[in-house]
Amino acid sequence: MKLCVHPSDLAPGLMLGHDVELGSDLEVGGNVVIHSGTVIGDGCEIQDGAVLGKRPRFGKLSSAKRDSLEPLVVKGECVICSGAVVYAGTRLAERVIVGDQAHVRERTTIGAETVIGRGSAVDNDVTIGSGVRVQSNCYITAFSVVEDDVFIAPGVVTTNDDTMGRHPTDYQLRGATLRRACRVGGGTVLVPGVEIGEEAFVAAGAVVCDDVPPRAVVMGVPARPKRSVPDEDLWEQWH
Repeated sequence: MKLCVHPSDLAPGLMLGHDVELGSDLEVGGNVVIHSGTVIGDGCEIQDGAVLGKRPRFGKLSSAKRDSLEPLVVKGECVICSGAVVYAGTRLAERVIVGDQAHVRERTTIGAETVIGRGSAVDNDVTIGSGVRVQSNCYITAFSVVEDDVFIAPGVVTTNDDTMGRHPTDYQLRGATLRRACRVGGGTVLVPGVEIGEEAFVAAGAVVCDDVPPRAVVMGVPARPKRSVPDEDLWEQWH
């Protein structure tokens, strides 16, 4: 597959690859790049300098594997903000917002009306549900699962490799699992494989080394349970 792009007169500085599908009523800013095969639904807004459908280019990934990725699919009424990069093989549901300079890697799915904040990075093979709020400067590591209505405060870091790169080829990376409507405070670090239970609350600055039970409030380094989330703070009371 050729990945070259060519100038288009549809917007200032727009570069389009082959077989790109563009919906109706699009707003496209200046100097946007849309790589081959990308599908963009109706009513989307693609802001200045965004790159859509990029293919990975580092590590041991062969050109055959890169070329076998499915095209990027962006459903209707999404907003891809200035300088954001969204890779091939990813699927964005309706009304997703990818913030300025955010980065969404290959084979990731993001549910409807989710927001990925400014400068945040969502790695490959991540599943994010609907109505999620990922604030600025977060890192969602590969193989993580984020269920519906989760809140992730600024600067949260998730990890997936206990060995920090010193492992055999058959080693299984383990991302975080964030269950429905849990909340993770600013600057929190989640170690590989931890699960944050449904409606749990992780206080700012915590280092989470163990699974957090549903509705538990945890804080500290390492994080420890302190109390339970009261009924009046549950997601259903606020929506």
